[in-house]
Amino acid sequence: MKQTLQLKLSQQLTLTPQLQQSIRLLQLSTLELNQELEKFLMENPLLEREDAEPESIGAPPNGASREEYAAGESGAPASDPPSGDAAEIDWFTDAPAAGPRREDGEESDYPQLAAVAPTLSDHLIGQLALTQLSARDKSLVNTLIAALDEAGYLSQSLEEIVELLPPELEVGLDELQIALHHLQSFDPTGVGARSPAECLELQLKALPADTPGRELAIDIVRGQLEALAAHDYARLRRQLRCDDESLRRAQHLIQSLNPHPGAEYAASETRYIVPDVIVRKVKNAWIASLNPDAMPKLRINRMYAEILQNRSHSASGPMSNQLQEARWLIKNVQQRFETILRVAQAIVEQQRHFFDHGEVAMRPLVLREIAETLGLHESTVSRVTTQKFMATPRGIFELKYFFGSHVATETGGACSATAIRALLKQLVHAEDGQKPLSDSKISQILGEQGIVVARRTIAKYRESLNIPPVSLRKSL
Repeated sequence: MKQTLQLKLSQQLTLTPQLQQSIRLLQLSTLELNQELEKFLMENPLLEREDAEPESIGAPPNGASREEYAAGESGAPASDPPSGDAAEIDWFTDAPAAGPRREDGEESDYPQLAAVAPTLSDHLIGQLALTQLSARDKSLVNTLIAALDEAGYLSQSLEEIVELLPPELEVGLDELQIALHHLQSFDPTGVGARSPAECLELQLKALPADTPGRELAIDIVRGQLEALAAHDYARLRRQLRCDDESLRRAQHLIQSLNPHPGAEYAASETRYIVPDVIVRKVKNAWIASLNPDAMPKLRINRMYAEILQNRSHSASGPMSNQLQEARWLIKNVQQRFETILRVAQAIVEQQRHFFDHGEVAMRPLVLREIAETLGLHESTVSRVTTQKFMATPRGIFELKYFFGSHVATETGGACSATAIRALLKQLVHAEDGQKPLSDSKISQILGEQGIVVARRTIAKYRESLNIPPVSLRKSL
């Protein structure tokens, strides 16, 4: 076969490093963006925040001129450090005072650090230390405390705990049962229970004997808790031989108890949302604006920029690259927020009825509509609306919240899924507790309003709203 040379022309899209960085920054949340910027600030000395001290990065030490400092940075020999004792610092005698003092001689106030919240184990061990129990009994109670889960329940049976203890201690089941009785007398009431029923019973027994509904409530949690959870009131009346009023009183008493007594001591991490956009009504028009608190303020370090201007090209190659990278980053961050603002304003204009009337006025909206309006790619709009938040008079919402599927109406229009969920919540909230609305009935009511929704669709929306089925919404 004869070999030949052929020339073929083709087009290929290549993502430059700057474009790749722009796409990456666009899909980051505000928290992730700040973490990414901190990384850049650590690696690139030419980049700094505007709120930083003017000379905080790379400042000439000991009053040296910038020319002298630049010479030291460029590789010129620096002066030798002082020798002998002059080079040593006694941090205990020469160091400045820990903090400024007021004129009256008192130390100035320092910010108060948040105290570490005690755990459930700490709380119980503190109570155990105040008891008059013997050392052996305290040791056994402490063993049971170690076996509690975050909700305050005993996660292992007493038989299993006995098997785990060293045989030479000769701990019997009766002795461990006594230790459990001591533990269950501690605060919070209900701790050390081995089941939800036992937890509720412990709390009911701690109430005064003349508490209305107490005895009936104890009977319910001992053997009829499942029937109560299923709202099987006919079975409860039959088994307990009580009337509706007594049953209602006992039910309310049980509902006032805490089935997770240790939950308040569980470690929880508070997550804060910083909205990227703030929406306000200005002269009867809803206007979106960027949140200044979410926008990092970056700039080029002036001192290093001046050093670059005074150096030859060959001597400043690496720093020139860092300067270019810093400029790219600042430009891409600015472009990121400009794109977020454009998309947010387009959403506000499309969903202006939501801001005026609430969820029931939400219109169907898809990413493609915003992309076509702004001349952006649909994937760009998807990145912008993910983990970006908008603060409105109605609350803080992720930008994706304003997009949703639609359901046809009898008039040929469309109703958004968000609006249907809002109508569903309104109907359930206003229903008669003794005759709650079934999914079919809700579908019928919406159909009478011109919104055609199948029963299975109502069930899907109801489950997404964590609304229980009709059988569990029935009340006495």
